[in-house]
Amino acid sequence: MHESGAHHYFVDEAGDLTLFDRRKRPALGLEGVSHVFAVGAVLVADPNGLAQRLGALRIQLLSDPLLAGVPSMDPAGGKTARFFHAKDDLPEVRREVFRLLMAENIRAFVAFRRKAQLAEDFRAFFDRTGRKRDIEGVYEQLLLPIFQNRLHLGNENRIVFARRGRSDRTQALRGAIKLAKDRFEKRWKKGIDRPTELHSAWPHEHAGLQAADYLLWALQRLLERNESRFFDAVRDRFSLIVDVDDTRTHGYGEYYTSRNPLSVEKLMPVTKARSE
Repeated sequence: MHESGAHHYFVDEAGDLTLFDRRKRPALGLEGVSHVFAVGAVLVADPNGLAQRLGALRIQLLSDPLLAGVPSMDPAGGKTARFFHAKDDLPEVRREVFRLLMAENIRAFVAFRRKAQLAEDFRAFFDRTGRKRDIEGVYEQLLLPIFQNRLHLGNENRIVFARRGRSDRTQALRGAIKLAKDRFEKRWKKGIDRPTELHSAWPHEHAGLQAADYLLWALQRLLERNESRFFDAVRDRFSLIVDVDDTRTHGYGEYYTSRNPLSVEKLMPVTKARSE
């Protein structure tokens, strides 16, 4: 992917930020509550081309008689017939979407936290200050390593992040972008003068958000279930994966890249918090 022109990033998240139940007990292990929370940005070289190819694939799948009558393929259901979403899509659909993404010029940058450690951190903060820690700070924390060395590479940055329910990450994203620029300037003694546009959108409005959803879903299956086949299929699309809580070697976490590829064998179990 050429490091010039406008850079189009699509930001999504995987997992949830539920740490405690209504009685302030750790919520890990409850149905529907994830063990990790991840934020990822997918850099798409040709957003319009990706939209056209995913759109053509959706039309093809909707006309497949073998998929007729499936609720998720019903246009009235607002699922696969409207946009691709890995959690809701049929295995047959996922196979085709992954096959398409394997051939796309896209790159993913992801950072994640283990929620067992997050819960410990939030407890310790409350015990120390008597105040609740801002949950949005986690989102900002994960965005920082994703963007701090990337915002100067393109002539401009256009960042679209997924809207999810009532949550609005605009403030957290703006804070992360500002901090990333500040850290870059402090380290390299020069500022970043590249224009950066931020927009929020629903996944059906941008194919890039659907690609981000699929890549994050594949990574989450690896992290949560040690199931690597989906991740392995798109492994080459991941340029950076930051495991913030794995401080066994480095205090700033473990950085997985092409030189240090992520594998189940290397991964510190997500349900085990780090020892201090």
